[in-house]
Amino acid sequence: MAGLDAKELPKISEEDMEALKAAVGEGNLTEAAAKAKETLEMVDKITLDIAVTGNTGSGKSSFVNAIRGLRDEGEGAAKTGFIESTMDPTPYPHPTYPNVTVWDLPGIGTETFKSDTYLEQVGFSRYDFFIIISSTRFTSHDISLAQAIQTQKKTFYFVRSKVDQDLTNEKRRYDESNRPHQYSESAILDAIRENCIKCLKTGGVASPRVFLLTRWALGMYDFPKLQETLVDELPGHKRLALLRSLSNVSKETLEKKKEQLQRQIWLKSLVSCGVAALPIPGLSTVCDIAILMTSLKEFCRDFGLNENALAALARQADKPVAELKAVIKSPLSEEITKDLVIKLLTKCAAGAVKYSTYLFEFVPVVGSVVSAAVSLPTTYFMLKSFLDDVAADAARVLEVVMEGAISNSEKQHENPQTP
Repeated sequence: MAGLDAKELPKISEEDMEALKAAVGEGNLTEAAAKAKETLEMVDKITLDIAVTGNTGSGKSSFVNAIRGLRDEGEGAAKTGFIESTMDPTPYPHPTYPNVTVWDLPGIGTETFKSDTYLEQVGFSRYDFFIIISSTRFTSHDISLAQAIQTQKKTFYFVRSKVDQDLTNEKRRYDESNRPHQYSESAILDAIRENCIKCLKTGGVASPRVFLLTRWALGMYDFPKLQETLVDELPGHKRLALLRSLSNVSKETLEKKKEQLQRQIWLKSLVSCGVAALPIPGLSTVCDIAILMTSLKEFCRDFGLNENALAALARQADKPVAELKAVIKSPLSEEITKDLVIKLLTKCAAGAVKYSTYLFEFVPVVGSVVSAAVSLPTTYFMLKSFLDDVAADAARVLEVVMEGAISNSEKQHENPQTP
């Protein structure tokens, strides 16, 4: 477990503090814990609806699958192909976080879905933001849609898909012209992006942003930047829902996910110490082991550290799952037991007593609850340390995956005939 430093202790969020003040009132830990439990349950129920639209063959359905962490042939995946298969807005709940739904919308500009009635037909008001996808040039219909969304004061993002095909074609062209030394991937990507932006500005879209993607290597090109932008621009109460559902494709996203989850540790500690809490033999700690087990399993799930998630990631990255597991130092979700939780609490108990003064300096209202004097610091430090560890493990797994993705991309460009 990572070392603990009182200087690293973050303050409880302002919203959580206000919610707890009334509950703690006269030092009622049970009441405070019940309020904390209610707050956590509300957070888990926050919904997020993402709309994805684009013309037939643009890679729209593949993007719907990719952002949900699925392959095109996976169970529950959106149907892909060059024939328009989406005749109505189709919801695809995230397989792990069903409160996050990605909607596959019909293409705009058809006889059935005309530009001037499109937003009304697809139920514009239900979506939190829009992703507009094209594999070539953005059309006048895409531009009209963006302007309409802008008028309604909602957010949209342009995604230029299948850039791997552009790079492969350009690589072949340079090779055939005996100018392989002049090939520059970054220059080609910049040219594609600049051309898209110029086209959109000419059409009247103010300050368009274009993200370049390929479904085969989500950690490359602009997908990490797209993730970070979506997270940064979402309202705060929706942010954790998105972060939990996102694939781990950048260290920045992992850090933001950890930061959001860390804000819940105070609440989780309160719940474990006040709801059906029992003494832990051999420790001056009163807490609910089942609640702590659930919290640790949730941390593992949020960072993809369970058997199913690792197996899916290994298939996607074309890596043996053992290679991913080799860099993981903390227990996987399936390895978390009551005995493990007690072992981790025992390890943190001494440090918790030492730092309890600092803890209650950060949370003065809870400091008045005498029964929490040891239990709260112990559970807090245990949860914080475990979160630090799984976040570090997820970063190491990401490094292994990205090494493979870069290697595969280089092979693809060296052998452009490979499908």
